[in-house]
Amino acid sequence: DTASAVVAVPAESERFAYCSSGTWSLFGLEVDAPITSEAAFAAGVTNEGGYGGTYRMLSMIMGMWLVQECRRKWHMGDATADYAIIFDVSSAQPFRSLMNPDNPVFFSPGDMPARIQEVCKQTGEPVPQTRPEIIRCVMESLALKYDHVLRQQMAASSRAVDVIHIVGGGAKNKLLCQMTANATGIPVEAGPIEATAIGNGLVQLIATGEIADVHEARAVVRRSYPIKRFMPEDTAQWSAARERFARLLAL
Repeated sequence: DTASAVVAVPAESERFAYCSSGTWSLFGLEVDAPITSEAAFAAGVTNEGGYGGTYRMLSMIMGMWLVQECRRKWHMGDATADYAIIFDVSSAQPFRSLMNPDNPVFFSPGDMPARIQEVCKQTGEPVPQTRPEIIRCVMESLALKYDHVLRQQMAASSRAVDVIHIVGGGAKNKLLCQMTANATGIPVEAGPIEATAIGNGLVQLIATGEIADVHEARAVVRRSYPIKRFMPEDTAQWSAARERFARLLAL
């Protein structure tokens, strides 16, 4: 399914990164050969076969699982805990609390708000108290983890990236897309949402000769689906947060 989703990335050049975003985040680069260097090994990337003899240099990162589990906890006895309310973090101070979203304590179902608070306490971060504070902590930390992984991948592959394509359900999340652009300093293009199904269909059209190749397929996607572009903002603040986040990852 990820291979199909990457075919549906509406890229215009080879200098792109992709994020197939949903419950988990599959973040990577499309490369011509497996990257098996010591730097790639240290970064923990995989090399998965892609369409047309390409490879997906890929890292698996936490996704909306944290928010889904927070919502499940909050929804107990509170029918107002829907996503429109949850992602309104305007009342929370930016960068108040950060944490490693890939901490193993988060992987199983449970009381996610309490786990996030406990992890922040253990690492010396201010403990988020309100819903907006907890969700801002999750989203900022996730965007900073995207940035961290992307930098590792670019260094290991010697590839430059001009744009990040977020496809899948996460493409609907304006907060995630904007924060990813802010954290990385790279424009983000969001969409299509149903990338896996679209990519699968496009490969079949290539096989039957209706479409010439993957480059034409991606051009078809750009013409056929709305693509939302997010430009980096507040880059100085995010750069300062990057250094703080790196220290947390080292704990």
